[in-house]
Amino acid sequence: MTYRAPVEAILFTLRQAGLGLELAAAGGGPLENGPLEDDELAAILEEAGRFATQVIAPLNAPGDRQGATFRDGAVAMPAGWREAYRAWATAGWNGVSAPEEWGGQALPHTVSAACIELWNGASMAFGIGPILTAGAIEALAAHASDDLKRTYLPRLVSGEWMGTMQLTEPQAGSDLGGLRTRAEPAGDGTYRLSGQKIFITYGEHDLTDNIVHLVLARLPDAPAGSRGISLFVVPKLLVNPDGTLGARNDLRAHSIEHKLGIHASPTCTMVLGDAGGATGWLVGEEHRGLACMFTMMNMARLSVGLQGVGIAERATQQALDYARERRQGRAPDASHEEPSSIIAHPDVRRMLLTMRALTAAARSLCYATAAAIDRGTPDQAALLTPVAKAFSTDIGVEVASLGIQVHGGMGYIEETGAAQHLRDARIAPIYEGTNGIQAIDLVTRKLPRGDGAVVRGLIDAMRRTARSAAAVIVPEGSHDGLQDAVESLDRATSWLLTRLDADPKAALAGATPYLRLFGVAAGGCLVAQEAMAAQRSNDPRAPERVALARFYADNIALQALGLERVVTAGFDSMDGADAALG
Repeated sequence: MTYRAPVEAILFTLRQAGLGLELAAAGGGPLENGPLEDDELAAILEEAGRFATQVIAPLNAPGDRQGATFRDGAVAMPAGWREAYRAWATAGWNGVSAPEEWGGQALPHTVSAACIELWNGASMAFGIGPILTAGAIEALAAHASDDLKRTYLPRLVSGEWMGTMQLTEPQAGSDLGGLRTRAEPAGDGTYRLSGQKIFITYGEHDLTDNIVHLVLARLPDAPAGSRGISLFVVPKLLVNPDGTLGARNDLRAHSIEHKLGIHASPTCTMVLGDAGGATGWLVGEEHRGLACMFTMMNMARLSVGLQGVGIAERATQQALDYARERRQGRAPDASHEEPSSIIAHPDVRRMLLTMRALTAAARSLCYATAAAIDRGTPDQAALLTPVAKAFSTDIGVEVASLGIQVHGGMGYIEETGAAQHLRDARIAPIYEGTNGIQAIDLVTRKLPRGDGAVVRGLIDAMRRTARSAAAVIVPEGSHDGLQDAVESLDRATSWLLTRLDADPKAALAGATPYLRLFGVAAGGCLVAQEAMAAQRSNDPRAPERVALARFYADNIALQALGLERVVTAGFDSMDGADAALG
C-alpha cells in the first residue's frame, strides 16, 4: 500500500481553520516563532510530504519484516535506513523548530508537529527516533551549561548525532521515584554513572556515529523518591576538547527487545558502569532532574499523540483503497447483479467514516495543542497535552483495528500491511507515560489550575463553537449531539473538581473516561470549526467537511453522555466489586 502524505488536510487544519486557536488559546498572544506566510508553509509541508512518501514510506514494510538486529553489543538498522536518515538530516529536517543559535530554523511548533505526523505516517519506527532527539535538544537548550550546549547542540540539531531519554528501570516502571541508577562525583566536574535502564528507544544503532543519552540517576546524598533525581548527559562516545570523538564511554546495549510492533526501532536494555562508571555531566541543578526531563517529555507526549494521528491516517488511506477495490456481496441499492465494491455497504461506510472522523479530530486536537505552545499560553498547552497524547494514541489503535475489520480476513494477513499498523500503534498508549497516567495528570494537576478557570475558559470556547456550528452541521429538527457533548464535559468537570479533595478515589476512577470525554467533545468542536471555516472560505471540499462534522456529531459525540455517567457514577459499582476479581 502506498502512503500519500495528507498535506492538503494538514494545511487546511493549520491555516484555513486558524490552527484551532479559537479553542486552544483564548486571549493568547502572537506566535512566538512565526507566523509563516501561506506559501512558505505550503512549500515546507509539500517537500516534507514528498520525502515522507518517496523515501521513508517505502522502508516501512521491509523494515518491519527485517527489524533492527543485535549482535555483540551493536545494533544494525534495516537495509536502507541509514541512507534515508542521512538524507533526512542533510535536508535539515531535524532542526525545524530548534533554536537558530544552534543551527535550527526556529519555526513554529505547529510546523514541526505537521512534519512529525508525516514522518510517523510514513513509518512510525523511523519517526520515533527524531522525536527523542528533538526532546534532547529542548532539554539541553533550556537547562544545560553553556559548555554542554556548545558541545552537543550543534550536532544534535544538525542530526549528525541523535539523542535518547533514559528513564525506566526494571523495578521502577513508570514510578520514577523508584530509580536506583547511581551518579558519583568524580572530583573533576564529571560524574560516574552505574545502573541499568530498560525500554530505551534508539539506545543503540548505526544511524549516527554518536548517541547522546539523557540519563536520570541519584547522587549519593539524594533524598528518597522523585525529589532525589538528577539529570545527566552521557554520550556513547566521549567528545574531545577540539570536538572530535574520543573513547567509548562505559555504557552499552545489553540486548534489544522482541516487540509486537515497530520492529525497525531498536528498544534497548542499557547497562552503565561495567568498568567503573559511565562519564556524565550534570544538566541543571542537583536533585532537579525531573523538572529538566519534563521539558523533554512534554513535547515528546505531544509528538507521540501525532504518532497516533499518523498511524490513523495511514490505516484510513489503506482501508479506503481496499474498500473501493474489493468486491463482495451486492449493495442494497445496486442496479447490477455483479458483486459491489464493499465501500457501497452501509456497515463498511460507517467504519470508514468513523476512521476518517476520529483521525480528523485527533489531528486537530494535536495541532491546537502545538498552537497553544506557539502562542505562549502555557496553561492551555498544559491542559491539552495529556488529552492530545492519550486521545490521539487511543484513536490510532482504534482506527488501525477498524482498518483490519474493513479488510476482513485479509486484514489479519501480514502481506496486506493492515496488521502492521495495529501492531505499531499499540505501543503509543503505553510509552511517554501510559494513557492512564495522562488521565491522572489531567484530573489531578491540570483541571485544578486557577481553581478551574483554565478548563472553564476552554469549555466556554467549545460551547460557543458548538452553538455556532449547529446552523451548519445540524439539519432542522435533528438532535445536536455536539452541544450535548460539551454540556456533558461541563458537568463531568464540575463533578471532578468537587471530588478531588472530598473523594479522591472516585475522582481517580473517573479519570480515564473523563479524558476520553474531553477528547470526544474537544475533537468534535474542532472538526465542526473546520467545517465552518470551509464554508466561509468557499473551499471546494466544504460539503465533505460539513458531512464529516455532522457524522461526528451524530455518531461519535453522542458517546459523551455515557462517558459522563461512567465518570460520575462508575466508581460506586467498582468500589464494591473486589469479589469479581477473585
